[in-house]
Amino acid sequence: MKVYLQKIQKIIPAQWLENLQYLHSHFIWRWLLSDGSQPKDFSHKSAMVFSPHQDDETFGCGGMIAHKTAQGIKVVVVFLTNGDAAGGCNLDLKNQIIATRRQEAVTALQILGVQTSDIHFLSKPDGYLQNLNEPEKQQTIAQVAELLKLYQPEEVYVPHRKDCHRDHEATFTLVKSAIQSAKIHPDLLQYPIWLFWRSPLFLMLKLSDLAAAYRFSITAVQEKKQQAIAAYSSQLQSLPQGFVKQFLTSYEIFFKTQF
Repeated sequence: MKVYLQKIQKIIPAQWLENLQYLHSHFIWRWLLSDGSQPKDFSHKSAMVFSPHQDDETFGCGGMIAHKTAQGIKVVVVFLTNGDAAGGCNLDLKNQIIATRRQEAVTALQILGVQTSDIHFLSKPDGYLQNLNEPEKQQTIAQVAELLKLYQPEEVYVPHRKDCHRDHEATFTLVKSAIQSAKIHPDLLQYPIWLFWRSPLFLMLKLSDLAAAYRFSITAVQEKKQQAIAAYSSQLQSLPQGFVKQFLTSYEIFFKTQF
């Protein structure tokens, strides 16, 4: 898929490509909301959200988080990476970015109703999750498993396993291994971030994947989610406007996972 995107980027000007990606993403969202998904009822189950970067949790699950916390339901959020990739080789800039994104995450999650004590940062290097050596991988799985055993969530939310981003796909794999290690049996739901934006959907997903798609109405908390997204001001500057716009709607999409 990376090679496919590189070829497309060489042929199509950047603005045209962004417009094409927006139209593709918008079409997929509309199709899923009208015919391609089932309605998801509100669940009173406790939840743990795993986010590869600071902002994925709000983009993908912000409405669900706000709904649950408004009902007094426990929601824990775990960030796997520190978000430092944008700093290049400048150590001071990296540290500044890490601090900024951590504070933005805390602010966004406070807007969504998550207690600060229920926010955890594992601080792995940004962009590196798929390249963890075996000891690092096992250490990360053990860290996640420990949190799972501590909180015993009834639902776990992770990025889609085919989300077209190395850290996102690695997060799915690491968390799934940790769930098995922790010997717990939560409902596992995948949330798409880059899936509809970066790839032709029907090249990535099988019919069995699409059959597991659910739409969840967040109309009652839509404004709160938009405020939480706005808290990530340092990142919104570098993201395509069309990409951000797809998360400002009144629905979220989740894919239920069978173990």
